[in-house]
Order: sequence, then structure tokens, then C-alpha cells
Amino acid sequence: MEQLFLLIVLALGGGSTLASSVKIINQGNEALVERFGSYHKKLQPGLNIVVPVLDRIVFRETIREKVLDIPPQKCITRDNVGIEVDAVVYWRIVDMEKAWYKVENLQSAMVNLVLTQIRAEMGQLELDQTFTARTQINEILLQDLDIATDPWGVKVTRVELRDIIPSKAVQESMELQMAAERRKRASILTSEGDRESAVNSAKGKAEAQVLEAEAQQKATILQAEAQQKTIIMQAQAERQQQVLQAQATSEALQIIAKILQTEPHAAEALQFLIAQHYLDMGKQIGSSDSSKVMFMDPRSIPGTIEGMRSMIGDQ
Repeated sequence: MEQLFLLIVLALGGGSTLASSVKIINQGNEALVERFGSYHKKLQPGLNIVVPVLDRIVFRETIREKVLDIPPQKCITRDNVGIEVDAVVYWRIVDMEKAWYKVENLQSAMVNLVLTQIRAEMGQLELDQTFTARTQINEILLQDLDIATDPWGVKVTRVELRDIIPSKAVQESMELQMAAERRKRASILTSEGDRESAVNSAKGKAEAQVLEAEAQQKATILQAEAQQKTIIMQAQAERQQQVLQAQATSEALQIIAKILQTEPHAAEALQFLIAQHYLDMGKQIGSSDSSKVMFMDPRSIPGTIEGMRSMIGDQ
């Protein structure tokens, strides 16, 4: 029936009617056709035929992704700070019929919806969170907008907050706060540096004292060992000297005994030598610094000599 009506119209109208019945839709676009005021069909990219007079294209739009620029919007955060926020929304039409018949002025509706969602989301956050949680805010806005625009046949693919600008008074307060925070951090770092320096200095002094004590201990041990070795060597030397003196005395006495046995006058010479030695010993004692007075009985000298003579005579 539709084809028959199209042939009748073409026969009556001629070439102009034929031209108006041919519609070319570019790649990436789609169009909606109404007949007698109600939806009839959707035109796909390429060559399409419509019935003149009866069919009318009411909506032609691209199905490619588009960018929606959201103007700056004043918002109030949870801590009652006024800020201005703007954003960029990437979206595309996935159902041409819903985009035309479910909402009037799709782009205006999108802008108002995005602004409403931004105000609602910012009202749940404090000022500091709006700067640190931007990625999370973008994801939440994307989910909310995608769900809200689904009845309109729209797919929201990406939402990006561009600028979050506090009021001038808030910016000045933030600058003062940041300056105070920097000074605080600088003071903390300085105090930590001083503390570490003091700790390192104390550790160095303690280690130096330990090393010094160990060195003194080792020096004392070495000194004691050296003194001990010196005493041992002196004792050994004295003992050896005494042994040698005893051996020399023994040998001398043996020589004297042999001489006394062979020489009859040797005893008188020995008496003279002993008496002279006795006198020399008294002289040395008298000349000593520690000696002041020495008492000697002259009568004891002949007795001493006589005793020694008897000892020699017995041999």
C-alpha cells in the first residue's frame, strides 16, 4: 500500500516529488520520521526513501560522542564554604527515539541535571575533600548521571571536574593556613634535626668514652704485664748474680785454702787483707749519706781477725 501510494505521488508530482522522497543520512547520524504526527520509522546512514507529504523528518542527530561544557556553578560544601565548580561531560545518544520523545530539549536537560548532581555531591563533602577526592567525585557523578539519563536514551561515558575555585576570602584563609602549616613543618623538621644531632653527638661521646676506657684498660694491662716481666727479669738477674757471686766466693775460698796448705806464710798475709777489708768497710759505712755516727770497738778487731784465723787454720 505504501509503495502504491508512493508511485501515485511520483506520477503526479514528477521529478520534484522524486527528489523530496530521497533522503541521505550521513555516517554516524540517524533520523526519526513521523507519519501523520506519530512515529513511523528511523532512518539509518545511507540512502532512504520517504513518502512525500505523508512522512516528515522530525529529528536528525549524531550518535557519536559529544562534549557538554558545564558552566561554573556556585556550590556550598558540608562545612559551609562557598565554591565555584565547572565540569565537562562526554556523552552520546544510544536510543534516538527516547532522546526525542522522552525529554524536551535534551541538551538543556542534561546541563541542569549535571549541575544538580554536582551541587548535591559537593554538599556532602568538606572543602579539603573536594580537592583530594576529585577522582572519586568524577566516578560518583558518572554513575549517577548515567543512571539518570538512561530513560532519555543517553549514555554518559565520562565526567571530569575542571576547576574548583573557593571564594576570595577562603583562598586567603587557605594561603594563611598553608603558610602556617609550612612554618610548622619547618619547625618540626628543625627540631627533629636538632634532636638527631644531639642524639648522634651523645652517641659519639659515649662511644669515644668507651673506646678511651678500653684503651686505658689495655694500656694498664700492658703496663702491668711489662712491670711484671721487669720484676721477673730483675729477680732472675739478681738470683743469677747471687749464684755467680756464691760460685766465685766458693772458688776463691778453694783457691785460698789450697794456697794456705802449700804456703806457710800465706795465713799472715790473709789476716792482713781481712783486717784491711774490715777497715775499708767501716770507712764506706761512715761515708754513706744515711749514716751519721758509727760506734766501733777497737778491741773487737783483733778478736774478729783471730776468729777468722782459727777458721782458716782449721782448714
